[in-house]
Amino acid sequence: MHFSIESRRVEPTYVHPSPGQEWLAELAAGGATVVSHRVEHFGDPAGELRAARDTAIVCDLSHLGTIAATGADVGAFLQGQLSSDLRELKPDRAQFSSYNTPKGRMLASFLVYQTRGSVALQLPHELVDPLRKRLSMFVLRSKVQLADTTDAFVRIGVAGAGAAALVASTLGKAPQCALAVEHSDTEHVIRLPGDRFEIVAELDRARGLWKLLTLQTRPVGTPVWNWLEIRAGIPVITRATQDQFVPQMVNLEVIGGVSFQKGCYPGQEIVARTQYLGKLKRRMYLAHVGGDLAPAPGNELYSRDLEGQSSGTVVNAVPAPDGGFDLLAVIQTSSVGSEPVHLGSLEGPVLEIQPLPYAVP
Repeated sequence: MHFSIESRRVEPTYVHPSPGQEWLAELAAGGATVVSHRVEHFGDPAGELRAARDTAIVCDLSHLGTIAATGADVGAFLQGQLSSDLRELKPDRAQFSSYNTPKGRMLASFLVYQTRGSVALQLPHELVDPLRKRLSMFVLRSKVQLADTTDAFVRIGVAGAGAAALVASTLGKAPQCALAVEHSDTEHVIRLPGDRFEIVAELDRARGLWKLLTLQTRPVGTPVWNWLEIRAGIPVITRATQDQFVPQMVNLEVIGGVSFQKGCYPGQEIVARTQYLGKLKRRMYLAHVGGDLAPAPGNELYSRDLEGQSSGTVVNAVPAPDGGFDLLAVIQTSSVGSEPVHLGSLEGPVLEIQPLPYAVP
């Protein structure tokens, strides 16, 4: 039997880049070093860190992504999934939150805010797709749609000395308190703890804002923003630390990310029991460690009082402006102040515990 195969030329299909992809390509053309979905630096990582300490900076936030939740039942659905009270979410007010396993362990931490017709859940880019898929499993008959809108918008961060005045002069407005939100037809502006601002805008608007902001301040890479997040005491759950902490361990209830008056959500019983029975033995601390050994999320900490067992875990860590590294770490409270806490092993560098910018119970 003979088969005849007709040879045809297949024309290549051109896929237009998304706004997020275009944006990163433009930043790279302007001198940014871009790796995957984040800007590493603009040529001088150490100088950019010092700038964040001493003056105002502007930062691309493409390392973050968003899940947009829409539909008639979105409020009730998210109320039954997240640790915060979604009834308190207003157009002019954002909140922190978490999504947990049934055992109360965090799979993600979010910044939650409203946009036109949707609720945005902002989290690290690497977790957007797996979290969207997991949440979608529980939509069932609810009138809710969950979409990855990461590349539909550009996110710009502004922080440092004079940041509020800079945002106000550039946009004509600046939210006045932490987690306050201002909206317009062209952007959303969120004031974050630590006198930082996030601007969420469509590509064309973001281009103009970036040009104006970089005329007045220094552009910096993602590690600088992460350092500011650490100094503000805001934990960010990453792939390396999923399923390790109940929300109180990372002080989430202190920054408003847990409600003890709302109804059920995954892990709610464990979270409530931890709160009311006083069984929390570990808390998140801000610390500095010297040397060249770079800590990473998930690294274990040790102190001699626990006889070789781990006394803590690094949550987030980045280089510090004056050398060494700043980090957030969940540590056994009995170890802090009684024994030196070491990175990696009992022979590793010692953590210098520093005060957080908020009071911890």
